[in-house]
Amino acid sequence: MCAPVTDDALAGFEETQFTYEGKTRTVFRGGAGPGVVVVHEIPGITPKVAEFARRVVDEGFTVAMPVLAGTPGKSMSLPYVVQSITPVCVSKEFTTWATNETSPVIEWLRALARDLHSTAGGPGVGAIGMCFSGGFALAMAVDDVMLAPVLSQPSLPFGVGRARKRALGLSDTDLEKVVAREDLCVLAMRFTKDPAVPKERFEHLREVLGDRLIAIEIDSSKGNPHGIPRSAHSVVTEHLVDEEGHPTRDALHRVLQFFRERLAS
Repeated sequence: MCAPVTDDALAGFEETQFTYEGKTRTVFRGGAGPGVVVVHEIPGITPKVAEFARRVVDEGFTVAMPVLAGTPGKSMSLPYVVQSITPVCVSKEFTTWATNETSPVIEWLRALARDLHSTAGGPGVGAIGMCFSGGFALAMAVDDVMLAPVLSQPSLPFGVGRARKRALGLSDTDLEKVVAREDLCVLAMRFTKDPAVPKERFEHLREVLGDRLIAIEIDSSKGNPHGIPRSAHSVVTEHLVDEEGHPTRDALHRVLQFFRERLAS
């Protein structure tokens, strides 16, 4: 069964185009106030991703959602995931296996963030990456304009082997620049039994960022008190349980609070 495209999934967002160094991509924009770049997960801007972005807009921010893969508004399904991940794996714009490399697409995303700041105002911008794009927000923090990077289930490079499990998805040079920003705080989230986001990756984040890292690790082990499945992956989208006292809802609220704390004028 094909996943449907929901007509109203992107209601309230304007479809625009952004070009940098000859590369043009579609960007959905909405809201007002300081800017937040929402970088979707695989397979694309699903209704759940758009719903998260709408929550950010409701908090008083301007959201820019670039299209890096998939069909905007199309619902999540396993065939759709497979269809979308294959081009990402072979594209030269995304570093899926190599350690200590920054994906080429990051330069374009940094330019988008700078453009968003110039139009939305405020002290700077925030960003959230999810899944394959989870580490992108950290790499975007090379620019001083990035004040609130959020890493949600950062899954690249694929965690096969010790080096890749620790890898953060950016070059040593870029990591040094990020770490040198003493005013920078980073928020990162994962489910504890998510094989796509190794614990070693979060240990590495703690090593380089120290108390500037806000780490949210949600228990998905067998018998956990909230019945979260071991397969849980997407913290603020597909596996969000929007109920009082649920850790995923708490994580969502912490992300929104983080944006308010860091981006309030």
